[in-house]
Amino acid sequence: MLYAWYGHLKSLSSAPVYLVILISWAIALGEYCLMVPANRLGAKTMSLEQLKIIQEAVALITFVPFSIFVMKESVSWNYAAAAGCIFAAVYFIFKTP
Repeated sequence: MLYAWYGHLKSLSSAPVYLVILISWAIALGEYCLMVPANRLGAKTMSLEQLKIIQEAVALITFVPFSIFVMKESVSWNYAAAAGCIFAAVYFIFKTP
């Protein structure tokens, strides 16, 4: 999904928007074909809230290397602080009351 959402900003910047949309949809379809069964399996042992927080944490873990190595963006302290908040959310959502 990262490439479908953001990668085209760099590699397909001169392509017509309709072509970028079609390519992005094709990429996203592959991920959805994996994500829907994964959510069904995960829902057997986790709550909806836990599934969502895990999804956000995985998105962050994959986004940082993508932004550094593919998009050539720098990461500053506020990204680390935001990541800390996401991982704190993971801790709290799985902590039993």
